Amino acid sequence: TVVPILQELIEKGEEEDACIELLSNILEVLYKAQKVNPIFSVKVKKHIQLILEKLLHTVNRRVIVLDRENTLRSHYVACMAAILSQMDKDHYSSYIKAFPSRPELMDFLMETFILFKDLIGKMVYPSDWMVMNMVQNREFLHAINQFAVTLTEMFLNNSSFELQLWNNYFHLAVAFLTQDSLQLENFSQAKRNSILAKYGDMRAIIGAAIRDMWYNLGHRKIEFIPGMVGPILEMTLVPELELRKSTIPIFFDMMLCEYQLTKSFSRFEDEILRKLDSEVEGGRGDEQYKQLFESILLSCCRRHPELAKPGENFVELVTGLLERLLDYRAVMNDENKTYSMSCTVNLLNFYKEIDRQAMYIRYLYKLKDLHISYENYTEGAYTLLLHARLLKWSDEANTAPMQGLHSPSLHTQRQLKEALYNQIIDYFDQGKMWEEAIHICKELAEQYESEVFDYEMLSDILQREAKFYEKILKVLRPSPDYFAVGYYGQGFPTFLRNKVFIYRGKEYERREDFEMRLLSPFPNAEKLKSTSPPSEDITSSPGQYIQCFTVQPVEEAKVRFKDRSIPEQITNFYKANHIQKFSYSRPFKKGPKDPDNEFATMWIERTTFITAYPLPGILRWFVVTSTTTTIISPLENAIETMMKTNEKIMSEINRHQNDPSLPINPLSMLLNGIVDPAVMGGFAKYETAFFQESYLEEHPEDEGNIKKLKDLIAWQTPLLAEGIRIHGRKVTEDLRPFHERMEQCFMQLRAKVESQYGVREMVCFEDRRSGRPRSMAWGPDWDRLSHAGDRRVLMEAPPTPKPAPHTSESEDRRNERKENRSSTFFGYRRQDLRPSISELPEPKDEKRRLSRNMSESSLGSSEGKQPPPSRDAAGAQPSAAGLSPTGFGGRVKSASKAPPVPRKISPTVYETFLEQSDA
Repeated sequence: TVVPILQELIEKGEEEDACIELLSNILEVLYKAQKVNPIFSVKVKKHIQLILEKLLHTVNRRVIVLDRENTLRSHYVACMAAILSQMDKDHYSSYIKAFPSRPELMDFLMETFILFKDLIGKMVYPSDWMVMNMVQNREFLHAINQFAVTLTEMFLNNSSFELQLWNNYFHLAVAFLTQDSLQLENFSQAKRNSILAKYGDMRAIIGAAIRDMWYNLGHRKIEFIPGMVGPILEMTLVPELELRKSTIPIFFDMMLCEYQLTKSFSRFEDEILRKLDSEVEGGRGDEQYKQLFESILLSCCRRHPELAKPGENFVELVTGLLERLLDYRAVMNDENKTYSMSCTVNLLNFYKEIDRQAMYIRYLYKLKDLHISYENYTEGAYTLLLHARLLKWSDEANTAPMQGLHSPSLHTQRQLKEALYNQIIDYFDQGKMWEEAIHICKELAEQYESEVFDYEMLSDILQREAKFYEKILKVLRPSPDYFAVGYYGQGFPTFLRNKVFIYRGKEYERREDFEMRLLSPFPNAEKLKSTSPPSEDITSSPGQYIQCFTVQPVEEAKVRFKDRSIPEQITNFYKANHIQKFSYSRPFKKGPKDPDNEFATMWIERTTFITAYPLPGILRWFVVTSTTTTIISPLENAIETMMKTNEKIMSEINRHQNDPSLPINPLSMLLNGIVDPAVMGGFAKYETAFFQESYLEEHPEDEGNIKKLKDLIAWQTPLLAEGIRIHGRKVTEDLRPFHERMEQCFMQLRAKVESQYGVREMVCFEDRRSGRPRSMAWGPDWDRLSHAGDRRVLMEAPPTPKPAPHTSESEDRRNERKENRSSTFFGYRRQDLRPSISELPEPKDEKRRLSRNMSESSLGSSEGKQPPPSRDAAGAQPSAAGLSPTGFGGRVKSASKAPPVPRKISPTVYETFLEQSDA
């Protein structure tokens, strides 16, 4: 009597909550009556079924409606769980059969799957209500398994198969398995034991059910590929060993299913690579999973010959990605983002190799954001440039996923590439890499001028380019230091373990500061004091050992700079940038020791490192790919030292000629250390060690190198003369005695050098363009140095002076800038100076000879017999009369004549001299 009345009230919506509560109480009484007296069983069974149907339908509807009213929602979920707990297999069976039609049953299952998934995902009860959550999960699991039977029996045949219904089941089952309240490894041991004892590990039960339901699909499996790859992957990543072992083979079944139909499994492969990236980044996966995945799938593939080779390639691909993803996840949350950058580069290189452009671009922007957060603007620019290079100068639509804040409004590849280039130029400007910014400006200018004909934008970009040229010459740019860093020991991550990297230091960064920054992520690491390669005991030990030392960049020869006078501000950039080769020199003693002369036994072990990519690049460091070691003899070491000393003198002179306001102290220390034997000892040590007859008898193969060393000593004299002349011009009265002492030492030194090794002199030519002075060549090639003889000195006759036209003040300033802007020649504006050692008058016979040569040259030009060569021709075809490839000559004179003092000196011939020496 009561039940039909209550059902009628519920249908009318009157006192619904009270009716549901009363029905639940009646249901409980009926169950008890059924258990107490079996006579009631038949009579109440029908009423129980009616009540269950009405309660389940009503409660489901109420739970969905009360989505945001958590208190009422939890009440109805508890009510539903209580109802489900009373239902056995027969109840479920009769309940399913009660549906009048198949579509109504399907609708009920759809709604129930969606409802269960929603309740699991939104956590009806607080996470610390363990009992309530586990009771709900137990009843849900029982219901899901019962509904799975219905799916198999009624919705699997060809005529009755329902793809969406099966899809909802799989997504519900995976959501149930991966919910937080079932991840026992996150609980304490006591709580874990309590759950296992009372409820068991429900993940294993539902995992087995998912596996069985998958295999029940038969030929229908292909319809779930690649859609189910992500959910199955999420399930296999749950850290439960037996679950993983039972579910990972599903992947092989997916591969086999697609391969049998299409002779490849590319859709499956693409999807698992894409999903694996997001799952591991989200915290799932570990080393055990990588090993299980590899072993299980390889075992499955090898049992099928047709899938053996492609299967092995696939497994290698996935495990390689997993390794990089795990490394990336391990360091991505560290405060020091240095190693996050390395792992990001490993990932984007991996995606580039396997041609996954979307993932490649995704990690490019992650890397760019890391760089900008650390003010690594140069590296950020190079990173963005990788994306820009993928785009075309065309109006094609962008196909790759958009990245960055500026991207949504940029619809074509041209628009996006232009925006990227402008941002790259800004980053290069902030990183003081103006040479690189100029290259980008030129490419943009070409587009504006020749492709889109946007002259306004062309004007803007050319102005920016001009500012970069100005900055190159006027803004100070300190050269960075480079450091070699070795990570030895098994305690480091795989991407660092037993590898050597070359790091590019920051501006003015000391090695001590760099080491402190380097060691901060590894507080337990031990710093190695030796720079020698470590032994196997260290590389195979479980600890962490870090080795750090400074290395020198080895500049690649620039063909376009050869035989040219280039300002120091330009050449210095290439000495420290775009470098892929670095060297470290370790001195050691060999042979009998000479306490009075260490140079005689000073050998050098030079280690050369080659990195994977040039620096700077998309990282501030790159791994060393090859290492070579050479031994430098004491004589070769002496030659290198003399070369570097001469280059240093020349560099200092150039700096002072370019900027007269520079302090004189560095030049003073450099010159005094060379000319005053009481300071550094000069080159007398070399003479004692290598110029003795006994040395040549013991080492006859070094005769050529000895000549080279003597030539270098001789060519140092005119450089010192020019340096002392500049020093005398700039020295203060307080330091005048110091300068005079240095002049006296130089006079003695020059007399000795010229008497023993001959006189070296430089000859200056004037460039015909605007009367601009060109560099004086200070050193010829090796053939001319090694064979002393009569050399004719060709000199170009000065042009006939003409009346200077009236020029404006602005033109005067421009001409003045033209005259002084080059830093690679020693030209200076004449001033009334106090005479010094470098300004002694030339001998009369020398003046007469030079005058005669100039007249002959002028006469030859006027008669047309031997016209003066043009600048280009002189550079391309040096004459046989002693002219260097740049149009300048030098000669070796006998020691008996006093040499003329050079007016201007440049490194041109000396650079040729060094190149011939290396050859």
